Amino acid sequence: MFDNYARNINYLRVSVTNRCNLRCKYCMPEEGVEDHGHDGILRFEEIEHLVRVATQIGVRKVRLTGGEPLVCKNITNLIADIARIPQIDDIAMTTNGILFADMADELRRAGLNRVNFSLDSLNQETFRYITSRGDINRVFRSIDKALDMGMAPIKINTVVMKGINDNEIIDFVKMTKTMPLHVRFIEFMPIGDLPFFKTDQVFTETEIKKTIEQKYELHNAAMVSGNGPARYFAIKDGIGTVGFISAMSNHFCGQCNRIRLTADGKLRSCLFGKQEINLKLALHNRVNDDKLAEMFCKAIREKPNRHHMDEGWGADNRRKMYQIGG
Repeated sequence: MFDNYARNINYLRVSVTNRCNLRCKYCMPEEGVEDHGHDGILRFEEIEHLVRVATQIGVRKVRLTGGEPLVCKNITNLIADIARIPQIDDIAMTTNGILFADMADELRRAGLNRVNFSLDSLNQETFRYITSRGDINRVFRSIDKALDMGMAPIKINTVVMKGINDNEIIDFVKMTKTMPLHVRFIEFMPIGDLPFFKTDQVFTETEIKKTIEQKYELHNAAMVSGNGPARYFAIKDGIGTVGFISAMSNHFCGQCNRIRLTADGKLRSCLFGKQEINLKLALHNRVNDDKLAEMFCKAIREKPNRHHMDEGWGADNRRKMYQIGG
């Protein structure tokens, strides 16, 4: 299924929950997170049904997100159900890594192919400040477990914030020298109306590169398999790669191949857009699969050419990133 800008939309990101076991300051408030309750979010069988319908219009890749997807009871059952859909050839997950190590074997057996870890600091004190809680050693154990299992490519997503963790950029790059990890530096974005975001804390791709190049020479690297927007580089003799996701300074919308399904059943064609199609309501009204497929097609036809987050997204968007799906 191609949108109006000749982009092949074959990737569905599914948020299975808005709940999380961390409270990253740029993402989720400490208090006031709405609890949708069991009836307010999609049931796993509804997610599987919608993924199956999405394959009718060309979706072949699924990523499970949240919130934190691993706080969902029986998440492996959902993975196994999606893995049984013949047209799906890739199931991935984004996690904060707190729970992954203890669940990794079961997740892999269920059909999980790849995993991305969100990790904004390698320092316990800074990690605790950013996340408001959590043991960084559990994340390290999860990364080691994924490496031992050969779940390549393993990507580390790091949001760079000036004055908070920009002094760790080189430490993250060093990881790619000795381990087959793909560290993606992400520009700080206004991913909600939370007061933590400050424009003077944005550390751009250009600034990150300059920091790295004070110690390492960056060379173009082959595209890392997956569905993300990062541009990849490597350092001399590095086993892994360094990637940049620059939504603020150099948007990547021309290569976007995704649509998003929120935990409460809304279909969005753009993370930073405001249009949503209520698929949960359609399921409640027993809309048939042909009509559901047409709702997917409508979202793709209405997918915008680009986002306008850099023009002030957060102020008038009632949905925050954790409510949409990271």
